[in-house]
Amino acid sequence: MTDNDLFGADSSAPTQLRSADPRDWPVAPGWQPLVDRFFASAAGQQLLAFLQARLDAGAVIFPPQPLRALELTPPEAVRVVILGQDPYHGRGQGEGLAFSVAPGVRVPPSLRNIFKEIQRDLGIAPPPMPQPGGSLVAWAQQGVLLLNACLTVEEAQPASHARQGWELLTDALLSHIAQGAQPVVFMLWGAHAQAKRALITADSGHLVLCANHPSPLSALRGPLPFIGCGHFGQAQRFLSEQSDGRAPWA
Repeated sequence: MTDNDLFGADSSAPTQLRSADPRDWPVAPGWQPLVDRFFASAAGQQLLAFLQARLDAGAVIFPPQPLRALELTPPEAVRVVILGQDPYHGRGQGEGLAFSVAPGVRVPPSLRNIFKEIQRDLGIAPPPMPQPGGSLVAWAQQGVLLLNACLTVEEAQPASHARQGWELLTDALLSHIAQGAQPVVFMLWGAHAQAKRALITADSGHLVLCANHPSPLSALRGPLPFIGCGHFGQAQRFLSEQSDGRAPWA
């Protein structure tokens, strides 16, 4: 992958899903057996048939690489999991990573609040525009699994691919990480993410942090406001006690 690919400068790169064949969606080798098992299952086959039918009907589906989080963050490298709901539904916005937008794209309100909380908590200024801007590719490459619960969406139709099967795969991915020996920070923001709390084994040595979603609609609302939650500082201290030290946003 070239620097242009990483930073979205390649204007020839596809901006929407072109194939419903998972062989066209690269993942890190450590994820491949789990991904293959899912797509060989009845639920996986039904999901692929749904995606193919929507493509055949002319639907515009984002992102072009649904499994990009699994390509950039191998399972053995995961130190932090941030769980989103579904991809951005505007053309050119999402890049296959929860909360992340392509460089140069206007930073969405939820991501703006994430940067605001990092600055409040740790004194780290938001990244410069246009590069990296709102792109969290560097986080993904440093062990932050930026995973949406649903991995595709149709243009201008939020949650349009919810309950089509993706959630079975992403639950399996979360369980795989939660059952690992490496202590991991799970950041669960909002009720949708916190519903996955049951997948994380109690007394497993992981750090589970819960707060409201960073959306402006809930970021300041009780009982667990996102602004002021201190999650990034807590995660940094937890990771500093592990062998690999620094948090990716530090």
